[in-house]
Amino acid sequence: MTLPAGAIARVEGLLARGNRVILGIAAGPGAGKSTLAQALQRHFSGRSQYLPMDGFHLANRELARLGLRHCKGAPQTFDSAGFVNLLLRLRSQPAGETIYAPDFDRNMEESIAGSIALEADKPLLITEGNYLLLADGPWAGVRDLLDEAWYLDLEPAVRRQRLLERHVRFGRSKQEALDWIRDTDEPNAIRIEGTRHRADWVLSGF
Repeated sequence: MTLPAGAIARVEGLLARGNRVILGIAAGPGAGKSTLAQALQRHFSGRSQYLPMDGFHLANRELARLGLRHCKGAPQTFDSAGFVNLLLRLRSQPAGETIYAPDFDRNMEESIAGSIALEADKPLLITEGNYLLLADGPWAGVRDLLDEAWYLDLEPAVRRQRLLERHVRFGRSKQEALDWIRDTDEPNAIRIEGTRHRADWVLSGF
């Protein structure tokens, strides 16, 4: 993909600071956060690492215990405090230390611990997720740990179509996918839209 105009220059500005910097990319489900984050990581491959927030999904059995399986993906279905604590560790990562982070496997619909190795010698950490700009509960601690935050603003119909295709690709029927988008993804998207004013830069039409 072609990176949005200005993105490379903004990242170069972060790297010019000469120390560990954290860039956060926020948006609603299906807006292209991971696509953009991974494209940036490839462009700056020698100096950056990628950390998706989705690795902090609670396990399905824990969601079932809490009665939250029906709304997986909502703010309360993540280990938000764990995500904040990992960012804090990464802020002061000693030279030579490897810090391991979880990743989310969409085929299994589960997070896998210790999947991502984050090294101290890469100055730029690129993270992305729905709730990086949320001001509620432990999520409120994320924004202050980001040196810069971007928000992706995508036309809702395009975003919903992407979600439909994703859900079907990973095993839901079309009707199940439409129901999940209506009942879970869209309420989350509305809540996330309310956080865009906390971003340093809004990218439209990506």
